[in-house]
Amino acid sequence: MPGSVSASPSSFLNFAYGSNMLRARITARVPSARVVGPAVLRGHALRWHKAGGDRSGKCDVVRDAAPGAAVHGVLYEIATVEKAALDRAEGLGAGYEERTVPVECRGRVVPAHLYVASAIDPSLAPYSWYRALVVAGARQHALPAAYVEALQAVAAIE
Repeated sequence: MPGSVSASPSSFLNFAYGSNMLRARITARVPSARVVGPAVLRGHALRWHKAGGDRSGKCDVVRDAAPGAAVHGVLYEIATVEKAALDRAEGLGAGYEERTVPVECRGRVVPAHLYVASAIDPSLAPYSWYRALVVAGARQHALPAAYVEALQAVAAIE
């Protein structure tokens, strides 16, 4: 239903915090993806240490007890029939695992699906093109300016 922050019986909520924040990228992977709105995962921090197949760092979220720790992202509603396609695109079982976490969106806390890294290498950095996708997605959904600036400031490989 329009304006809803919950999934329908035939869909699920996905919290995108990396390159899938960019609407064109996620809809190329799963055409049913519908933006619910900007969302926040509290008690976590963003890291760029997921070992990509191209030997660069991709986004991950890790628990963080620091006061104010939060990862901003975008909540999408996706048709359940497309979950396998998203799992393949994200590398479920080959670098990412899935979890359900509480995220804040439009004044409500809702359970959302997300991917967390299982293959980590803290020595990696993202490629500049990947960082640009993450930043573009954050800007597209008007995430907080300070958060977008922090994303843009991440050291990247040209």
